[in-house]
Amino acid sequence: YNVSITLHGLLMIFFLVMPALFGGFGNYFSPIFQGSPEIIFPRINNFSILLLALSYVMVIMSILTEYGAPTGWTIYPPLSTSFMSLSPSSIYFLIIGLLISGISSALTSLNFFLTILNMRIYGMNLKSLPLFNWSIIITSVLLLATLPILTGALIMVLSDLNSNTLFYDPTFGGDPVLYQHLFWFFGHPEVYILILPAFGSISHIIANLTQSLVFGNQSMIFAMSSISLLGSVVWGHHMYTVGMETDTRAYFSGVTILISLPTGTKIFNWLSTYLGSHPTLSIGSSTNVFALLFLLMFTIGGATGVILGNSAVDLALHDTYYVVAHFHFVLSLGAVIAIFASTWYYLPKITSTAILPSPTSTVSLLNLLLIFVGISLTFTPMHFLGFNVMPRRIPDYPDSFHS
Repeated sequence: YNVSITLHGLLMIFFLVMPALFGGFGNYFSPIFQGSPEIIFPRINNFSILLLALSYVMVIMSILTEYGAPTGWTIYPPLSTSFMSLSPSSIYFLIIGLLISGISSALTSLNFFLTILNMRIYGMNLKSLPLFNWSIIITSVLLLATLPILTGALIMVLSDLNSNTLFYDPTFGGDPVLYQHLFWFFGHPEVYILILPAFGSISHIIANLTQSLVFGNQSMIFAMSSISLLGSVVWGHHMYTVGMETDTRAYFSGVTILISLPTGTKIFNWLSTYLGSHPTLSIGSSTNVFALLFLLMFTIGGATGVILGNSAVDLALHDTYYVVAHFHFVLSLGAVIAIFASTWYYLPKITSTAILPSPTSTVSLLNLLLIFVGISLTFTPMHFLGFNVMPRRIPDYPDSFHS
């Protein structure tokens, strides 16, 4: 059970959402949107996608050796180190895979960053840069700033596991909470890395469907920048239960709730874009409904995030299904819906319309219906489980949870 949810988390984040929204759509459309013929280092790009394949093989190798890695996607010590680890070679493969994936992401980020800064068409300044490219450049900066921290944390886990170091072993003066600080310093910006390209993509889809500019273009850019900046200094809200002092918890609570302001700005801007125009595609278009669905689901996920940002509430709800419901509403029902919306919207443009069903076809509407009903029925009840303090990552439950 724990091996499967560990791999689910890592594969969805590092091998679905990031390669699709950031690597995939970013690679294809950011040069087109700014009029450059190609990204700045095409061969490094090629290298990074080959590295991604290699890292995927390594992560899958972790379930083919010994028992797999039953640590949760966060790979916390002592579950991942020393005598506690059920399966050292599995964790070894998992971490090597993640490190290679990190190199791949860093190279791609550097590529996008330099492309957008240096290869814009003549006369296009940063102020008039399309929102999608803004989302990609901000995501790149976040990745370049936080990936080295994760890399360091994982290398220390590896050396604890294989080289007799004691970074995370409290028996000899190490500190497992140090790992949490290092991990979440990457792990929280990571969720913005996943959702920012979705913001950019949804902005373009809504602008094109309404045949108008996105309302408040500058404020959207400032909002994305603020989200990335604030998102990098709130890692401690994942750690309210480790024994932080009150003033630290107050700081993390305050800044976490502050993130809702730029996020709310974006939601209202999108809604205002709809408000001021007549969408050209009917409500029968799956792309249009996916975009609206993104707004709804992301808003619900954001609202539960504000609730969990309060340390007092989080102490009760920490590691319950409420948290699982929260981040799946943002990711599964936010980022993944953005992937579907972008796919239906852009694939006919990439492949020529003859190849694939149109966004108004029965297939696309069936896709929309199944996705919407499936994810809503999966994740909405988890809020109630969380309020009944049903813990996550536990495969079996007492009878009191049957109802």
